[in-house]
Amino acid sequence: MTYDVPGVGTLDLQTIILDLNGTISVHGALVEEVQERLTKLKELGYKIVLFTGNTRGDADQMAAHLGIEWRLAKSAEDKRDEVLKLNPETCVSIGNGLIDLELMKVVKLRIVTLQAEGVHVQTLLASDVVVPTIIDALDMLIDSNVLVATLRR
Repeated sequence: MTYDVPGVGTLDLQTIILDLNGTISVHGALVEEVQERLTKLKELGYKIVLFTGNTRGDADQMAAHLGIEWRLAKSAEDKRDEVLKLNPETCVSIGNGLIDLELMKVVKLRIVTLQAEGVHVQTLLASDVVVPTIIDALDMLIDSNVLVATLRR
């Protein structure tokens, strides 16, 4: 999807990289309404990939339920290496933990969520946008006016 951001330029975002624990799930439970938003984003043409260390062992089940691909990434370096296999200049990452920091450094757009499992301060400082919930992050990508208003200079 293409976003024209005044004072910044054009963002061509094609892939959304999600974190699992603390981002699309909180305390092991999928955040309500995530599936609905991901369906809409796929309809808009986004590829959606889950990068996770699979701490709770539920990535297979979550990804299958959501109809998305997932990749095992047990460290920050693993997440960075996985995104380098894609085109990082067309990727947006949504996460919250220190494990997301190296990934955040190489993608085009970095969003962190401040949900119940918290956000690591280094990852927060490396982000472009901070939102209260994953729903807010996904809605920002669905409604281009929200993203443009947040990023414009």
